[in-house]
Amino acid sequence: MSEFKNQWTLETAMEILRHPTVDSRTWSEAVEWLLLYGPPEIRDLLQQASGHATRESFPDLRPTGFTPDGEPCYNISDIARSLGISEEEAAMMVAEKEARHGIRQLFAEDETHKIQ
Repeated sequence: MSEFKNQWTLETAMEILRHPTVDSRTWSEAVEWLLLYGPPEIRDLLQQASGHATRESFPDLRPTGFTPDGEPCYNISDIARSLGISEEEAAMMVAEKEARHGIRQLFAEDETHKIQ
């Protein structure tokens, strides 16, 4: 977890986002770092952009609930179907993110607030 956190600074991540020819992997890592460790105003903007991109790219993918903090929750089988991968692959990808960042991503249905 701390290796990824220490890999970037706010200045470095923002410079990567502004760079006209940066590769997509580096750009996405900078965005990921900003979502996790950036200042609240940048995190909010990126979360709004992420929500918009999700709705545009995966119009059939809808949150099934929200965490107590208000973050949208998606059913892992819906995510897998949208990405064209197995549920096991999707769950493994999420588990890798959890391990990498030390931030919980998978929630049981009874831990979320349902959308009515």
